[in-house]
Amino acid sequence: MSNWLISIEGTPQGQHVALILALSAAILHALFGALQKGRHDPWMSRAAIDICYGLIALPLALFVVPFPEPHMWPIFAGAFVIHGIYKVLQAMTYTRGAYTVVYPVVRGTGPLFTVLVAGVVFAEHYNLVQWLGVALLTSGIFGLAAYNLRYVTLNRDRLASALGFAVATGALVAAYTTYDAYGIRATADPFTFLAWFFLIDSFTMPLLSARRLRLLSLPEAIPLFKRGLLGAIVAFFSFGSIMLATRLDRVGEAAVLRETSTVFAALIGWLVLKEKVGLARALLMGLIALGAVVMEMAG
Repeated sequence: MSNWLISIEGTPQGQHVALILALSAAILHALFGALQKGRHDPWMSRAAIDICYGLIALPLALFVVPFPEPHMWPIFAGAFVIHGIYKVLQAMTYTRGAYTVVYPVVRGTGPLFTVLVAGVVFAEHYNLVQWLGVALLTSGIFGLAAYNLRYVTLNRDRLASALGFAVATGALVAAYTTYDAYGIRATADPFTFLAWFFLIDSFTMPLLSARRLRLLSLPEAIPLFKRGLLGAIVAFFSFGSIMLATRLDRVGEAAVLRETSTVFAALIGWLVLKEKVGLARALLMGLIALGAVVMEMAG
C-alpha cells in the first residue's frame, strides 16, 4: 500500500484518490465530532477515544510499520503540543455550545486559515474561481456566526464564548493540518507517521481527564469506552484519510474539501442529537460546503 501511494503522488490518479480520501474524511469527521459532543462529557469522551486509539496504534507502531527516522522525533514532539492545545480548545468549545452551532464555525474557520498558511509553507497558489470558493465558504461561516448570535437561545449566556473558542479551535485545525501535512511528507512511509502519531497523541487527554475518569463507576465506564472504541476507529480512518490526501495533493484543497463535513454535521445533529437546525442555518452550512466544492472543482 505504501509503495502504491508513493508512486501516485503528484499524478492525476493521486489527485482523484486524494479527492475520495478528503470526502471520506468529511463524513467521518462529522461522525467523530458527534461522538465527542454526544451524551458524555466532551473531556471524558475524548479521553476514552484517545486511550482506545493509543492501544490500537501500539502494536502497529512497534511491529507493523517501519521505525521512524531520527529527524521525525522533533516533528512528533511538535505535533503532540499542537494537537494538545487543539483538543483543549475543542473540549472547551463543545462544553459551551450546541454541536450544530459550534461545529460549522470550527470546521469552516479551519480551511480558511489552512489555505493562507499553506500558501506560505508549501507555496501553493490558487486561481480566481478557487478564491471565490473560499469567499463563499467564509461568507457561510460568518453568516452562521451572525445568525447564531442573533437567534440561538440555548446556552445564550455562553454563546459568545462558545463562538470565540470555536474560531480559536479552527485556527488550531489549520495549524495541525499544515504541520501534519509537513510531517507526513517528511517520512518515507506515510503509515509510519500515522501509527506513531496516534500512539504519541493518545496521552494528552487521558492525563488531563484523569480525575474525571477516576470518578467513573463501572456502569458509567462501559458505555463511555464503547463510544471511545467506535470513536478511535473513526479517528483512524478520518485523520488517516485527510493526511494521506495532503500527501497526494495540495494541502489547501484537501483541507477545504474536508469541510463539506458541515453538511453531514447538520444531518447528524438533527437526526441523532435531536438538535434543531432550521432552514437558515442549513442553507448557511450548505454555503460553506458549496464554497469547498467550488474550490475543488476549479482546481
